Amino acid sequence: MGYKTLCFGFSCILFAYCLYSPIPENIEEPWKVRFTDTLIKVASHMAKLFEKIGVMKYEKIFSTVTTFYIVQAVSDENVTVIDREFNNIPVRLYLPKRKLERKRPAVIFIHGGIFVFGSCKVAAYDNLNRLTSNKLGAVVVGIDYRLAPQYQFPAALEDCVHVIKFFLQDKVLAKYRVDPSRICIMGDSSGGTLAATVTQLLRNDPEFKNRIKAQALLYPGLQMIDTFLPSHREYGHGPILHREMMLRVASLYVTKDSSLTQALLRNEHMPEGSRHLFKFVNWSDFLPEKYKKNHVYTEPVLGKLNASYPALMDSRLFPLLVNDSQLQNLPLTYIFTCEHDLLRDDSFIYITRLRNVGVRVIHEHMEEGVHGAISFTTGTLALHLGFKIRDRYIHWLEENL
Repeated sequence: MGYKTLCFGFSCILFAYCLYSPIPENIEEPWKVRFTDTLIKVASHMAKLFEKIGVMKYEKIFSTVTTFYIVQAVSDENVTVIDREFNNIPVRLYLPKRKLERKRPAVIFIHGGIFVFGSCKVAAYDNLNRLTSNKLGAVVVGIDYRLAPQYQFPAALEDCVHVIKFFLQDKVLAKYRVDPSRICIMGDSSGGTLAATVTQLLRNDPEFKNRIKAQALLYPGLQMIDTFLPSHREYGHGPILHREMMLRVASLYVTKDSSLTQALLRNEHMPEGSRHLFKFVNWSDFLPEKYKKNHVYTEPVLGKLNASYPALMDSRLFPLLVNDSQLQNLPLTYIFTCEHDLLRDDSFIYITRLRNVGVRVIHEHMEEGVHGAISFTTGTLALHLGFKIRDRYIHWLEENL
């Protein structure tokens, strides 16, 4: 009887949360978005409770849930799927079975998950990479990089760089019949952060600069210098990605000290001597007028943290911090943004800066879009938005790779 009462009470709380969760009017399938958003909120509250009573760390509940969605490497009639290691780092390869007269393009896929959870092997990403490989006749390499908090910055980045440099060797490209002039690096969310950084590093490396034809970034996070951008203020409570949860989890890539999270929430996390970086992320200079609205720019507050975190000033962590001379070397860039996303303005700033230095940028913006939609393309709660984004991305690859 007690168990049934508990379940009934939990169901009532979940239902009330669904009714309470505000969802933008122009989102299609609002009940699915609202329910998914509610599940994320409930998981966050449960994680806080579990951490408080000593059951598990806050982030553990999200990484545990992710493991339920991991699928095995199963080949089908169109694509051979195999798990391998490149430079001792796990990867999943998607190799198209149909024969092509010329060499194949390749896509290197870097998954999202706020640096703390996720895998290239979860069902939604597996489906995406399988479809990409089949439609383009492309070799796809998914990277299972090390995750925080066990492995902190720059572990994830180093794994991605090591895998990509291994793959870009002439003998490896020849083994998989890949055309070295048709390679794209792709990532979504924090995977987009890593993809942007890796592309910057490789395009400024004489040995590899001509091996990357394009980069594709789906709703990436590109900075945490300023956590009061207009999109942070407008969509701090979601849907899907919530400011407090995102900053709490993302800070684990730098430190386990919770004081950084609190400082990030107040926009008081940057150290003395970092003001020169603000010009790279000053939204009042780079955002289109439409998105500035009535927001007033204020600088992040300096020197409030007792501890010092040099990573916060490192462009390898935040791709928006590189100077213009490094940006102008970047290849064709595809950026997909969603209106109802607290990370939206990161991309708008990057798009403006890239175009200002002459980089060719293809920008697609979905007015009804929400963060992470491409991750919700399996199961009962699969979002039509996710399929739309997936199809637009693959169409762009077909046209440009």
